[in-house]
Amino acid sequence: MKLTTPAFLQQPDLGLLFLRLSGSLLVLLIHGWPKLLHWQTELQRIDDPLHLGKAVTLACALFAEVLCPLAIMAGIWTRLACLPFLFLLLVSMLLVHADWTLEQGQFGWLLIILFSTIALAGPGRFVMFPAKKGRLV
Repeated sequence: MKLTTPAFLQQPDLGLLFLRLSGSLLVLLIHGWPKLLHWQTELQRIDDPLHLGKAVTLACALFAEVLCPLAIMAGIWTRLACLPFLFLLLVSMLLVHADWTLEQGQFGWLLIILFSTIALAGPGRFVMFPAKKGRLV
């Protein structure tokens, strides 16, 4: 007896959808939403490695951790929406937490891998507003 995977599970687009939804939801719930709810507290404790000012840095972090994951989940400008979050992650891992070991920073590095994969592969065909043929989104 030969075991086969059902046809609907053999779709790379289904894998990309799962990657987009799970990764973005994780970022939104663990990082973005708490920052949004506790803006004043976060403003006092956020690092400002690029010397933009704490309010600007927090606003940029909220954009990357709230709006970008929502766009990625919906499949709207997916590749573009990955870039601010990847930039935020790289600044965090290379400047803010440069002293962390690989083990301490594994969650951040895994998020970089996850969102780089989405940026390279695109959203797949399960998106809210499908792009016209030949356009990168």
